Amino acid sequence: MTQIQVSANIQASVQQVWDCWTKVEHVKHWNFASDDWHCPEAQNTLEIGKEFHYIMAAKDGSFSFDFWGTFSQIEPLKNLEITLGDGRRVSVQFISEGDSTIVKESFDPENENPEEMQKMGWQMILDNFKKYVEQLAA
Repeated sequence: MTQIQVSANIQASVQQVWDCWTKVEHVKHWNFASDDWHCPEAQNTLEIGKEFHYIMAAKDGSFSFDFWGTFSQIEPLKNLEITLGDGRRVSVQFISEGDSTIVKESFDPENENPEEMQKMGWQMILDNFKKYVEQLAA
């Protein structure tokens, strides 16, 4: 199975990017693809074998779900390897480039939606992350 990849070049240090990615007080502010969704709850135990749980919800209350996974590898400021609740694998790389950081996500596609739609959704969330981090870093 070919993984889907998305990426963003973020104008912030790798430490700022890592913190915004891994600390729940930040995750709630960026972990959604569009303005009619939000992340009202987030839990994260950043240890190998431990889980994160991010509630993704429509703001109108019509739908929500628990996006969760288990950390299988953690290299602080460099890489996260995750197994999602449905068994799919995700890799997140943090690449320091001076005053900026490239975030690359690779993930196994699911079978319900077309791959291009999945790529677009994950890229929209990553773009939201970039916007949030760059506003904090400014």
